[in-house]
Amino acid sequence: MNRRQQNLWGFIFLTPQLIGLLAFSLIPVLFTFSLSFMKWDGFGTKEFIGLANYTDQFTNPDFWKALMNTAYYTVLVIPVQIAISLVVAIALNKIKGKNFYRLFFFMPVVTSSVSIGVIWMWILNGDFGILNQVLANVGIDGPMWLTDTKWVMPSIAMLSIWWGLGYNMVIFLAGLQGISRSYYEAADIDGASNWQKFRHITLPLLSPTTFFITIMAIISSFQVFDQAYVMTSGGPAKSSYTFVYHIYEAAFVDFDMGVSSAAAMILFVIILMFTLFQFKMSKRWVHYEDQ
Repeated sequence: MNRRQQNLWGFIFLTPQLIGLLAFSLIPVLFTFSLSFMKWDGFGTKEFIGLANYTDQFTNPDFWKALMNTAYYTVLVIPVQIAISLVVAIALNKIKGKNFYRLFFFMPVVTSSVSIGVIWMWILNGDFGILNQVLANVGIDGPMWLTDTKWVMPSIAMLSIWWGLGYNMVIFLAGLQGISRSYYEAADIDGASNWQKFRHITLPLLSPTTFFITIMAIISSFQVFDQAYVMTSGGPAKSSYTFVYHIYEAAFVDFDMGVSSAAAMILFVIILMFTLFQFKMSKRWVHYEDQ
């Protein structure tokens, strides 16, 4: 098979993925962008109104409430989730039967978000939830997790940390297994402690993996929706009213597709800015083994 035939077969095998990318990603994004300049209820005639939808968002208290709630959720979830995932991955990397534990921790990732939300609604129920019963057994009066404005977002964050633990742990575990044992053997010869090996070998060589997980976790956290929709419907008093919930409500409750599209494009720009910022900052702390 010559080079031209190889390229042809390569394009043939790529065609289904390219069609999917166009049909379900690029075209919808372009349609959403054009719709953000329109007034449309999803059924009638579209009316071009320029930047009015964007102006409406920046003067809408619900927009800022959703943005602040989402930022608060991100701050709660990202550091804790990454830290716990790393600790679990390091622990599993040193024990036998790691494949079983990897499957065990990964199971929630492939479980329906609705099912998980319903189960955690029972766990976090302030009156008869299992978490408050456990706390009562040690003399702690648990809060009304999902109906208290102070605790509802930490409650959702708690669920998300548990839910995403398996995915991040598997990625960290793959990164740990990719670090050559020769580094640790050399450190043992030099008499390095476990902390010194972790600080000067594991963390630097694991930084590309940490960078990837951080990027994906930030993107995921800004898109949080299922938990708030199933467990709290954005309440109480919009304390769990997230940005994607705001987009959903504008589109399918208020039937204002233009406003919803404008909010979606703003979210796209926010995520893009955070991602580009992370890539810029990564030059200072991400280290590759061949450097």
